[in-house]
Amino acid sequence: MLTEPAFILKSMLKVQMSWPQHISLKVVRSHSMEDLFFCISAAMEAPVDALPEIPAHAPYLLIGGGTASFAAARSIRARDPGARVLIVSDESDLPYMRPPLSKELWFSDDPNVTDTLRFKQWNGKERSIYFQPPSFYVSPQELPRVENGGVAVLTGKKVVHVDVRGNKVRLNDDSEISYDKCLVATGGTPRNLQVIERAGEEVQKRTTLFRKIEDFRSLEKISREVKSVTIIGGGFLGSELACAMGRRCKSSLEVIQIFPEKGNMGKVLPEYLSNWTTEKVTKEGVNVMTEAVVKNVSYQDGKVVIKLKDGRVVKTDHIVAAVGLEPNVELAKSAGLEVDSDFGGYRVNAELQARANIWVAGDAACFYDIRLGRRRVEHHDHAVVSGRLAGENMTGANKPYWHQSMFWSDLGPDVGYEAIGIVDSSLPTVGVFAKATAKDTPKAATEQSGTGIRSESETEAVASSEVTPVAAAPREPQQGEEYGKGVIFYLRDKVVVGIILWNVFNRMPIARKIIKDGEEHADLNEVAKLFNIHED
Repeated sequence: MLTEPAFILKSMLKVQMSWPQHISLKVVRSHSMEDLFFCISAAMEAPVDALPEIPAHAPYLLIGGGTASFAAARSIRARDPGARVLIVSDESDLPYMRPPLSKELWFSDDPNVTDTLRFKQWNGKERSIYFQPPSFYVSPQELPRVENGGVAVLTGKKVVHVDVRGNKVRLNDDSEISYDKCLVATGGTPRNLQVIERAGEEVQKRTTLFRKIEDFRSLEKISREVKSVTIIGGGFLGSELACAMGRRCKSSLEVIQIFPEKGNMGKVLPEYLSNWTTEKVTKEGVNVMTEAVVKNVSYQDGKVVIKLKDGRVVKTDHIVAAVGLEPNVELAKSAGLEVDSDFGGYRVNAELQARANIWVAGDAACFYDIRLGRRRVEHHDHAVVSGRLAGENMTGANKPYWHQSMFWSDLGPDVGYEAIGIVDSSLPTVGVFAKATAKDTPKAATEQSGTGIRSESETEAVASSEVTPVAAAPREPQQGEEYGKGVIFYLRDKVVVGIILWNVFNRMPIARKIIKDGEEHADLNEVAKLFNIHED
C-alpha cells in the first residue's frame, strides 16, 4: 500500500503516466510531506531525455503512419480529449496525404518543391502535404506524462509482432509497447512485375515503385535528368502520373504509358469513356500504347528494353511500375488475424473490428459494407472514413460502416471525376451526359468549394432532399461525341451500386444517398436529373 503522501504524489502526476525511473521509490514511500514535495519538484523538472525514447505503454496504439492512422487519432481525441495516442510508423515522415504526390506537386512552379512539399491546389491556395506541422504532435518520450494527452508519432520503427492476449506489440528493435486499444493501419506495398524482378540489378535500379514522399523526390529528379520515362499501368496512379509528367515535361521528356487494357482506366470506365480518356491523355503529350502486355525487360546499351508479347519494343531510360497495391498483412500470423482469400487484407466486421481490442482501417482492411457486401478499398477518402470510424469505435461508438467513401482522379486541371461505390467496367453501366461549360473542371470546382483535397469537404456533406428542376432531359452518349460532363451508373441486379460523376463536382452526397437507398430505378435518365448536369 502506498502511504498517504505517495498516494497524493501519484495522483498529482496522473496515474496513467509511466512512473519516472529516476525518482526513488524509497523516498516516495516516506511519510514526510517535505520528501513528498521534493519528489513532486523532481518529477516536474525531469528532463525529457531522462525518459525512455519509446514509451512502455500507449492507451491507444496505432500501427502505421498513413492517412487512416491520422484520421483515427483525430477521431479518438475528439471523443476522448485527454487520450494518449501513439502512432508507430516505419516511414521517417510525419503523417501526410498521398494524392498530391501524383497530382498537384507535379504542377508546382516552385523549383524547391521536393524540399518544401508545398503546392498550390486547383483553387490557387497553397498548403503543405503534411496533415499537421510538427508542433501539433507531442514527442513519444513526453506522451506518458503530458497533462492533457496528445498524439505522438514514433517514426522509423516497425511493429513486427502482436501479442493479442498480452495486449502488447514488439518492434523491429525488440522493444515492446503495451496497449489498451490497437489499430492496424499498415497500408500496402506497390506491386512489381515479375519480369522486372527477374530482369537483374541494372533494370531494378532504373525502376520506381511509386508510393511515398521519397519516391516522388526520386522520380521528380529523374524526370529532369533522363530523356524518356515509361509508365507501366493504365489505372489511377499510372494515368495521373502520365498526365502530370507529360504536361510538365512536354518539350524535355518523352513520356510513354503502356498497359494491357484497350484504354486508360479500362478496368473502371465503360469502354467508350476509357477510349475518350486515352485521347485526352495523349493530348497531354503522352505516347499511350494500349493492349500492351510486357513479355521481357532487359538492360542493353544504356537503355531499358521492354519487349511486348505482340512484338513491339520500347526503349526507355526509366520505368515506373504502377500495377496495383499489395496489402501489408505480415502481422496476421502473430496476431491471429484472418486474411481474406478473395480481396486480400485483414478481414473485419462492419465495425472494422478484427479481434478484441484490435481494429483495422485503410488499404489493409477487408470490411463488411452493410449495403454493398464485403469489400477492400484503396483510396484516400476511404482511409479518412475508415480511420475516423475505427477511432470512434475504439472509444466505444460501436458504429457500422455505412458512410460510402468516395475517390477522385484528376487528369490535369481540366478533366476530373469523382466516384463512389463499386465501379467496375465488367458491370452493366448507364451513362448520361451533357455539354460541359467552363466551370465544369476540377480547377473551377475547387475554386467554388474552397478546398483542393475534395474528401475533406465531401465526407462531411449531407444530401439534400430538395431537387432543382431542370428543363432539358439528360441523354445517353452517342459514339464519337465529346463527353464533357455526365453521370455513369453501375448496376448489379438492376440496383445502382456505383456512380461516377464525370466533371460533375460537389454532388457526391446525392450519389451517396442513391447507393444507400439501394432501390431499383425504372429510368436512370430521371435519376440523372438529380445531379442538375444541365445547369449553365
